[in-house]
Amino acid sequence: MRAGNDPPLYDILVSYYIWVALLVHEYKKTMILRFLIVSVLMLASAQSMAAELRVAVASNFTRAMITLANQFETDTGHKVKLVFGSTGKHYAQIRNGAPFDAFFSADMKRPKLLEEEGLAVPGSRFSYALGKLVLWSPKAGYIDPAGKVLSDGNFYHLAIANPKLAPYGRAAREVLQSRGLWNAMKGKAVRGENIGQAFQFVSSGNAELGFIAYSQIKRPGQSIIGSYWEVPQSLYTPIVQQAVLLKDNEATRAFISYVRSKPALEIIQDNGYDAP
Repeated sequence: MRAGNDPPLYDILVSYYIWVALLVHEYKKTMILRFLIVSVLMLASAQSMAAELRVAVASNFTRAMITLANQFETDTGHKVKLVFGSTGKHYAQIRNGAPFDAFFSADMKRPKLLEEEGLAVPGSRFSYALGKLVLWSPKAGYIDPAGKVLSDGNFYHLAIANPKLAPYGRAAREVLQSRGLWNAMKGKAVRGENIGQAFQFVSSGNAELGFIAYSQIKRPGQSIIGSYWEVPQSLYTPIVQQAVLLKDNEATRAFISYVRSKPALEIIQDNGYDAP
């Protein structure tokens, strides 16, 4: 028997359930708030860890480097801004304070100079590829397998990169000198600032043929368009392409480490280079 002033059992149960519902609601609000806070902190942390790298790259390495940078960005979340150009021009820009994090040269001379001049991270210089020089024309059958077309002289323009700025241009000059044709070609030579421009002269038809990097016509899984002569490496100084770190930070070191990995080396070889 209950006292006259005691609440009925039904009212007690209703009050209890309302109290429990309020507790659950407040708990959910707290957990949602905590989840939002943690998510924001994680996003902010990820953004602060991601970095944007500025990398100076020799023109001949354009296609391979784009592939490498895209894969690195996918794997790490870092961004890689690539600036392509002649090795000589990049070297001059770096000496004048250009804000690059790393430099992928078409030779080993400039990275070594930057190291000696105190503009590169000591001990960071390494070889990443061995370049190959070819004489190429987009016309099938135009260039014979021995490069005799150079001696025949049945063309108006021969494209080469500037020998003073571009290692591939210097290699082209060495080949012509070894065949006694350097002076004879001065009236026909069309010089590009870098190997990229030399390639454009030939592919656009402004020059019938030209000395270019093998990597510019070698595409993974595809046949090479036109005709070419792969110049024997005994005719020119080996094109040892080296890279060097200009700023010592975690993101740039991670990129360098990736470029030196086995998957990256396979990409480099697929794009027409020999392994260093």
